Amino acid sequence: MNMTPHRLSISGYSVGYPGRAVISDLSLPAIVGGSMTALVGPNAAGKTTLLRGLAGLLRSRGAIEIDGTVWRNPAGADYANRVTYMPQSLPQRVALSVYEAVLAALHAARPQGATAPDLRRRAVETLERLGIGDLALAPLDRLSGGQRQMASLAQAIAREPAVLLLDEPTSALDLGHQLAVMKTVRDLSRERGIVTVLVLHDVALAARWCDRIIVLSRGRIAADGTPDEAVTPAMFADVYGVATRIERCSRGFLQVMVDDLFADGSSPFGRLS
Repeated sequence: MNMTPHRLSISGYSVGYPGRAVISDLSLPAIVGGSMTALVGPNAAGKTTLLRGLAGLLRSRGAIEIDGTVWRNPAGADYANRVTYMPQSLPQRVALSVYEAVLAALHAARPQGATAPDLRRRAVETLERLGIGDLALAPLDRLSGGQRQMASLAQAIAREPAVLLLDEPTSALDLGHQLAVMKTVRDLSRERGIVTVLVLHDVALAARWCDRIIVLSRGRIAADGTPDEAVTPAMFADVYGVATRIERCSRGFLQVMVDDLFADGSSPFGRLS
C-alpha cells in the first residue's frame, strides 16, 4: 500500500425513505482502507439503503466521518469527490461509449492538477485493468448486462476515491469476470488505501475476498467481524433461518453449505408454507 489508509465511520446514523425508516441509530467502528468490507444479509435487510445513504443519495441523520472530517448532511462537490458509488445497474438508453462514460466520470471529479491527457490516459488504463479495453468504443446501450456492470465499475474505480461503495458488483457476471472484479478491487484498495464497502448476496464470496463482514438484519447489525467471526452457523440460523455447515477447503477458505430450513419452517420472514 502506497499511502496512509483512509478511514470511514458512522455514528447515530439513520436513513430510509419518506414515511419508512430502514436504518435507525446505527453506529459502526471505523472501516479502515486497504481492505474490503462486505455488507451481507437477507432481502430487505437495509444493505442497499445504507450504501445509498452513505453515497449521499438519500436523506439521512447522524454523523459520517471520513479521514477526520464529519458530515451530518452528505452533499456537495467535496463529499462527492471523496465518495464514489456504483449502483446495481447503469441507467438505460445512455448514448455514450464506454470510454466516454469513464472519461465523463473522471471530469466530474477531476483530480487536482490532472490535465486532459492525464484523464484520457487514466480512462484507458482503467478499462485495460478490468480487461474490457476492447469495449472502449462500444455504446453503453448496446452492452449485455454483465458488460454494463463492468463499465459501471470502471467509472467508479477510475476516480480512485477515499471511499468506494459497490452495490452487487458481481451479480450479473460469469465466474471469470467475478474473479477479475474481486481481484482488481482488492488490489486497488490495497494500493491506494481506499475504504471499499461492497453489498454482496453471496456470503461465501464475501468470506473468500473480504477482510470484514457486516451482517445486516432488519436494519440492525446482526454480526460484525472477520469472516471467521461473522460467518457462523448461529448467524445463518438467526438471520437467514437455515441450517448450515461452515468448513474450510484444502486452501483454507471458508465454505458455506446450506443443508435445510429449520424443521418448523421458520425464516426471517415468518413461517414458510
